[in-house]
Amino acid sequence: MLWLVLAVAASTWLFLSSERQVVLAGHDAVLRPTMSGKAIIHTGPVLPDVRLDIGGRIGVDVTLGKTELRSMDELFERYAVLGSAPDGQRAVVVEQIESMLVAAVVRGAAVSLAVVTGGVLLWWLPGSQRRADLGRRLKEAVRTRHGLATAGAGVVTVAVVTAAIWQPWGEAGAPRTDKEAGPVAGAWTPLADFLGPEIPVPDELGVVEVRGDAYANQTRRLVASAVDTYNGSRTFYEKVVEKVPDLALREPAEDETVVALVSDRHDNVGMDSVVRAIADEGGATGILDGGDDTSTGSDWETFSLDSLTDASDGLDKWAVTGNHDHGPTVGDYLAKQGWTMLDGKVVEGPGGSTLLGVPDPRTSGLGNWIDEKGVSFEEAGSKLADIACDSMEEGEPVATLLVHDPALGRESLDRGCVTLVVGGHRHVHSGPTEVVGENDQVGWTYTNGTTGGAAYAFAMGKIRRTAEVTLITYADGLPVGVQSVELETNGVLTAHEYVPLEPPTTSE
Repeated sequence: MLWLVLAVAASTWLFLSSERQVVLAGHDAVLRPTMSGKAIIHTGPVLPDVRLDIGGRIGVDVTLGKTELRSMDELFERYAVLGSAPDGQRAVVVEQIESMLVAAVVRGAAVSLAVVTGGVLLWWLPGSQRRADLGRRLKEAVRTRHGLATAGAGVVTVAVVTAAIWQPWGEAGAPRTDKEAGPVAGAWTPLADFLGPEIPVPDELGVVEVRGDAYANQTRRLVASAVDTYNGSRTFYEKVVEKVPDLALREPAEDETVVALVSDRHDNVGMDSVVRAIADEGGATGILDGGDDTSTGSDWETFSLDSLTDASDGLDKWAVTGNHDHGPTVGDYLAKQGWTMLDGKVVEGPGGSTLLGVPDPRTSGLGNWIDEKGVSFEEAGSKLADIACDSMEEGEPVATLLVHDPALGRESLDRGCVTLVVGGHRHVHSGPTEVVGENDQVGWTYTNGTTGGAAYAFAMGKIRRTAEVTLITYADGLPVGVQSVELETNGVLTAHEYVPLEPPTTSE
């Protein structure tokens, strides 16, 4: 019982005094658990802090650090879009807080066990006669004035430490506002009061409060713009998701496997709920990611990877990096999140098929799949064809080649070493186009349009051009058909006809 009491006390203290550094909402951020039951986000000296009730007793204190941005308007748009599709960022915070709690419990249990074990040894080692002597001296000390003062000081110290840990006076209290004089500097103010009656606030933002000294008209204008972007993004994508059940999607047979193909999301996390809805409605059990999930491949863009990973929860996941996913961040991050990152080796793909993929060679380097540096795109395609042809088992081509730009797989098709090459890069749909290899093997090349609806390299918010998700069907270890789903900028969602991948029949 003593060990349990000490373990709970030590674990609580360790948990509430811990912190974790993560990338959140594009910022280097520090998370600290609290007992406030609220999420409090400290944005810095210029922008107002944000607070909202998250339910339960455990809360979190988030301090945002540096980020990359071109303007304050862009920053607020990022906040707004992430607020309208928060699941990815919420999952990161929950995972980190749970990890901190587990670590605190393990450490607290270990420390408490050591303390109890040490206490038992200290009690046992002196022997019964020595313990009796120490007991008599302790009783004499307590009777004296000095002993009473020492004991009292100990009780006060314990009380102060306990109060400091618990902090009952902290953030859980009601916000201070002055209805007549307007927001009070340093007080928590409901978002609706901060913006004023002329700016409507969505009902779900009614629980959000802001605090800060920067209540200038410019700040209010930016916040109001963010609220408008939030409402527009949330409403747009919610309406699209509601339309998905009405799509004429082909229902797979029992012996078929379906995966969703995405590419060129370019940070548009709003589309991820649409991707998952289409995948579920079409019976998909996996997802192929053709790259360019970010605009620059920087650490601050991991929010996009978090969102896609959260939306793909429970699905088999394969990916390659694109030419905009600069550096090692994207590939390494996705790998840690459970994605199979393709790097020049044939792996088991959808429905037991064979799958080969490589990162785009133009900016992300040639990875581990090729040793030569500084080769051209055409030379990289030739090397990839060598890998594909060397990987053919019993004369059977590789079922699927996943690359960012399908042009990289053209030589593999020409040699008849792959059945289907898929990717994106062009931001425009193309295919499936039949290609007959030099060995008379029939293959296809297919280009998925931009899933993020990206006109340029950054695509947060509403789509700027037609967005696309493709469902690929496999049977007997081979791709047998594709079905494209396109979303227009006006919100019109269309499922195109299923296109079977079948060699042409020739009559004798």
